[in-house]
Amino acid sequence: MKNQKLELTWIGKDRKINIEPRVLIEDKEKSYGDENTENMLIHGDNLLALKALEDKFTNKIKCIYIDPPYNTGSAFEYYDDNLEHSIWLNLMKSRLEILKKLLTKDGTIYIQIDDVEYAYLKIMCDEIFGRDNFITTIVVKMSTASGVKTSHKEKTILKIKEYILAYAKDKEYIEFNPLYVPVQKIDSEFQYYLEKNDNNIENWKVKRISDVLIERGFDIKKDKKEILKFIQENSDKVWRRAFIRNEYKELSQKEPSKIFYNKSNNKEHYYYRGREMFFLKDKFHKCLTEEGYVETQSNLLGDFWEDINTGKLFNEGNVDFRNGKKPEFLIARILEMSTNEGDIILDSFLGSGTTCAVAHKMNRKWIGIELGEHCYTHCIPRLSSVINGTDSSGMTKAFNWKGGGGYKFYELAPSLLVKDKFNNWIISENYNGELLAKAICKQEKFDYIDNSDCYWKQGKSSENDYIFITTNYISIEYLETIHEEMKNNESLLICCKTYQEECEQKYDNITIKKIPQSILNNCEYGKDDYSLNVNEILEMKENE
Repeated sequence: MKNQKLELTWIGKDRKINIEPRVLIEDKEKSYGDENTENMLIHGDNLLALKALEDKFTNKIKCIYIDPPYNTGSAFEYYDDNLEHSIWLNLMKSRLEILKKLLTKDGTIYIQIDDVEYAYLKIMCDEIFGRDNFITTIVVKMSTASGVKTSHKEKTILKIKEYILAYAKDKEYIEFNPLYVPVQKIDSEFQYYLEKNDNNIENWKVKRISDVLIERGFDIKKDKKEILKFIQENSDKVWRRAFIRNEYKELSQKEPSKIFYNKSNNKEHYYYRGREMFFLKDKFHKCLTEEGYVETQSNLLGDFWEDINTGKLFNEGNVDFRNGKKPEFLIARILEMSTNEGDIILDSFLGSGTTCAVAHKMNRKWIGIELGEHCYTHCIPRLSSVINGTDSSGMTKAFNWKGGGGYKFYELAPSLLVKDKFNNWIISENYNGELLAKAICKQEKFDYIDNSDCYWKQGKSSENDYIFITTNYISIEYLETIHEEMKNNESLLICCKTYQEECEQKYDNITIKKIPQSILNNCEYGKDDYSLNVNEILEMKENE
């Protein structure tokens, strides 16, 4: 019997896509703010853009958040979201495979989705990232059971939640910053009050909190707010009973009127009548809220997020992106939990720019990719206003953001090769010498270097291994001139349009290739759209 594995299959799953590693061209007129910024805003097909980032950012991205089209069958204003299952799964698989490569070994990825494709996406992510690297599924309350939605209540169960799938590059290395969420009312278990009249524990008295409130003149039925304030202000005295399994259980039971004390691991412990005294102050933590950080009674954040406010999205970022915008607080919570200042954040379905706007306000570096026109109409103005300090919406107040920083704006270079009128592949006329050199460096996995001191050192793959790209004819004399300048321990790859045949075996430390012939089989050329379409899926089905 063949080895079998549990997997999700669909039309076109095994189709190998050889994506062209395009060059990213900075549009300096659209770049904004600090010229030395490392932030990147990229316009173009996100699969081509991810491939363009692969050489420099593999193992460099700490956190990825994506909010891809949900394939709900509804017509979104900015996305063609009515895709068949196979098309959607192919669209996601090829992108997730590159996204995994980009993550640091302690990196995490968060994918927001609804229940139409959730189950399929979960199985696919198990294959790509490994089931052992699945962290959790976060359930987020994204709407309320009110308004227009309720008019169709007889036909369906109202949807008010979405999912966020969380995976690690390698679960062994990840560390989360613990987050807490405010609690709006006092736990009823906190029924006791420790009256500390002085520093002598022998004089301390245990009372019921209800008795203390009456002694202080509170009306328990009417003074709810005042009572809550009093309890919070005295959180170091308000306590509940906690079960214990140590020697103090028996000791404190034998002397029920006495309070016992010890200190271990730099923490004070108090015991009374067979139980430990757990104080309300221990439930106080610094919490991230939409208004900023507050020290308050709180619980550790879990995987059900019902406190995300979606009612103020219209004004966030000062851009209108109906049915597609995500709350800044949602993104801030993810980044607060999974990253630190200076980490690189990536969103390859940028939409209106929320992820990058929040990352910027939190002093993270960021890369955003968006194909649509709203890269110009939404992302640019939104991110520029964050840099200017004129965006007062979202998490601006919470992080006390005043402005600063910048981003560089990039377009994808056109395909390196195009077909001429005879159906032959040739180098695109859009490529000048510098752009050609950068493109061939990417093709041959060399790092491009701008070296004015030595014209034939245009890129290198190791300390002494270089590449030279030229459209000139390489003769023996030309080759000899270069060889005379090379050091004994240096090697060189020359990529040119044509060369003298004798050059091929002339020197052991020089390899020569003819372009474009030598790169024709490297990848798919002339393709600018990897969103796939129904015709491609039908062709795949016919060829099976």
